[in-house]
Amino acid sequence: MRTTAVTVVMVMLCGVMVRADVKPQKDFNLQRFAGKWFRVGLAYDSPRIVPYRDMLRASMGIITPLPNGDVNLTMWDATTLSCQTKLYQYEKTNVSGQFTYFSTTHNMIKDITVVETNYTDYALVLKHKEFNREYTQVALYGRTQKVRNYVIQKFKEFAVSQGLSRESILTPPPAENCPPAESEH
Repeated sequence: MRTTAVTVVMVMLCGVMVRADVKPQKDFNLQRFAGKWFRVGLAYDSPRIVPYRDMLRASMGIITPLPNGDVNLTMWDATTLSCQTKLYQYEKTNVSGQFTYFSTTHNMIKDITVVETNYTDYALVLKHKEFNREYTQVALYGRTQKVRNYVIQKFKEFAVSQGLSRESILTPPPAENCPPAESEH
């Protein structure tokens, strides 16, 4: 019984751990981070993404803080057939700028860290989890669909520093009419 309790506690602690070498934005301010963002860069080493590389478009999302400190993220992704809407629920951790969420793709809880943002132009975000293998994704978000070149370079350098290959780094073109104008909040 004691071994089972220790195991459960260790699993719970691992569920909220993020890469020790990556710290969240200093003095992260969720209210300033809220609002519309475009995912203008993505670095992901999953073989599942390879067939779709050329079809990816910049996604749009809206971050909505909840009274308890959790976050709702509504994302619109352009597919070849339509514009799909997805809702993600990020749970706050005891560290400001770090969240967890349940990945339905991998059927596990993953860690989200807002690594760097200036709130008005860009944000670098790390999704990470180690479980049987390492799952790492770095995303670059912009308040508009175009960000400055130095920001793209910063994103690429950070992605490579996290072990992602240069070939896994994408800066997709803007999506057209996704979401449709009437869908935006």
